[in-house]
Amino acid sequence: MKEYSIDRIRNIGLVGHGGAGKTTLSEALLYTMGATTRLGKIAEGTTVSDYHPDEIERKVSIETSLLHGEWKEWKINILDMPGYSDFLGGAKGSFRVVDAAVVVLNGVEGLEVGTDQVLEFADGYGTPRLFFVNRMDNEHSDFDKVLQMTRDRFGNGVVAFQFPANHGEGFNRIVDLLKMKLLTFEPDSKGRAQVSDLPADLAGKAQQMRQKIVEAAAESDDDLLNQFFEAGDLTDEQVQAGLRKGILAGKLYPVLCGSAERNIGSAELMDFVGSYGPAPDDFIKVQGFGPDGKTAAERKISETDPLSCYVFKTISEAHVGELSLIRVYSGILKSGEEALNSTAKQNEKVGQIYLLNGKTRHEIGQLKAGDIGALVKLKYTATGNTLCDKKAPFILPPVHYPEPVFSIAVKPKSRGDEDKISHGLHVLHEEDPSFKVVVDPELHQTILSGQGDLHLRVILNRLRQKFGVEVTEERPKIPYRETITGKSDEKYRHKKQTGGAGQFAEVWMRVEPLPTGGGFEFENIVKGGAISGPFIPSIEKGVHQVLESGPLAGYRVVDVKAIVYDGKEHPVDSKDIAFQVAGREVFKECVLKARPILLEPIYDVEIKIPEDSMGDVMGDLSGRRGKIMGMDSTGRMQIIKAKVPLAELDQYATTLRSITSGRGLYARTFSHYEPVPKDQEMRIIEEYKKSKSEVQA
Repeated sequence: MKEYSIDRIRNIGLVGHGGAGKTTLSEALLYTMGATTRLGKIAEGTTVSDYHPDEIERKVSIETSLLHGEWKEWKINILDMPGYSDFLGGAKGSFRVVDAAVVVLNGVEGLEVGTDQVLEFADGYGTPRLFFVNRMDNEHSDFDKVLQMTRDRFGNGVVAFQFPANHGEGFNRIVDLLKMKLLTFEPDSKGRAQVSDLPADLAGKAQQMRQKIVEAAAESDDDLLNQFFEAGDLTDEQVQAGLRKGILAGKLYPVLCGSAERNIGSAELMDFVGSYGPAPDDFIKVQGFGPDGKTAAERKISETDPLSCYVFKTISEAHVGELSLIRVYSGILKSGEEALNSTAKQNEKVGQIYLLNGKTRHEIGQLKAGDIGALVKLKYTATGNTLCDKKAPFILPPVHYPEPVFSIAVKPKSRGDEDKISHGLHVLHEEDPSFKVVVDPELHQTILSGQGDLHLRVILNRLRQKFGVEVTEERPKIPYRETITGKSDEKYRHKKQTGGAGQFAEVWMRVEPLPTGGGFEFENIVKGGAISGPFIPSIEKGVHQVLESGPLAGYRVVDVKAIVYDGKEHPVDSKDIAFQVAGREVFKECVLKARPILLEPIYDVEIKIPEDSMGDVMGDLSGRRGKIMGMDSTGRMQIIKAKVPLAELDQYATTLRSITSGRGLYARTFSHYEPVPKDQEMRIIEEYKKSKSEVQA
């Protein structure tokens, strides 16, 4: 491959709802560029980007795949991103490094919930975008409907640059509104169109639609707008300059169309990306931080500024080895040289550098500013790290992944596999930071949390395949809390005689509730030396044992004040352990007589659904003890905001997708604790007593 200057590189991400045709479009683009010799098929498991066994088996994209090719005077890097909601975390990580998003829309359904989600990522990064309306060969496709739907959602900046002349099963013609020509695609034409003049029946509509393009170009620049008002038109060069400026500024959203499966429109899409899409240096600078990770700093996007690169993904597969996918923002990354991992504060030796097409690798000697490639897995470097010039440290901001919405607990099937599981999950988290692993000492469980059931199925499958360990799944326990609603006053005497030195301690204590969030307070008001000073910490130590596992149902005790006010000791038999036992037991009795209750975690939940699912989702929330806090809308999607007990959110991501036919998404964040309803509380306490008696038996 020849070397390309930074202004001739295009970095695009194929994004959209699962099933819209992104992977099929990537096949068409590679084939049209000559990077492959045939069009792979998802059904046959032969696509370049969906090469992982899980992807071939499930027929969905799970990972972002890096692809590239040469088209005319441009090098085009393509990131084929997953659209299925369980794997959107990976898409967000990849958005960090693309310069434009090609949003693939289903020509029948139009904007779907997965599209909305990835466009929120695009908004967060300020990523320019264009729309490709796919599946124009479907008999139910409707370009005008999808165009209007998109315009309703994103405003008048949505402008068609093409439209199908004969959408439906016989689709093979597109009207190009920039050239004002008719493009006809014959079977086996390898994506190349025959160009002809517009027929009379299409010319009027085309002229009206082209006028909107010229107006959009003019509105992107004050000078062009003045020129347009004076002359009534713009030159082709002025139109191109205005369109590029409007797209880069995020004011103009071009709409193109085609059929990825029939390879119709792929060449025109690449022509458009090359001519009108942003180049890496159009963004001028990249923002980051100095070596302290706090002081704002920036780098010019050029080969002459010091090196700065961002690792946006880690791959560890048997057939490709361990690779770090990397975007170079400034400078030149060269094989054999050293770079500083400014995130981990470690020097790294740069080994082989590759260009990728799925699992196929092509070695190169260097990677210049603006380009994307892969490095042989580095010793200290993980996803989200920055590599830079050792003499000019610079840190690029990491990606903040969506919070998990689905959790399971796991334990090893075989004894002795704990370390293997811990290591395996750590490695898998480095590859995919959108899932989390927490070893919860309070609940004595290892909790895996991700974006959905399928997401965690894939993680566990890889744990088994790559690390040879299997786990048993459990429901995650709920971190309830115990507290008191009244006051109580008790005394406890611990007396033990076993022949020789005995144990003796007597503690008088009262407890009272603290305000919510008050935690725990311990106060000593013993007077007259009834309990010696050295034994007071022993009493508190005993109390802390109960705080970790409360007397009501074994959960942590919160918002309680314990006051030791009297007691007795023995000159020989009183010792540390005796006062620990007395402190523990008197505190238990005090809590149990101070009207104890259970508290449960409540989460703020935001649910995004189509309007026709509102009734079913609201009814389901009501059955989950949810409290509706408000409603909003964004485009065709409705947003429900509610507070729901965590205990009722188990498997909710799966249920929501079932209710909404896969069109619903939700996010959750912890809000607060509140009392458990009495019937639920009784059930939890009974289960605790039953499990305790089984252990003792």
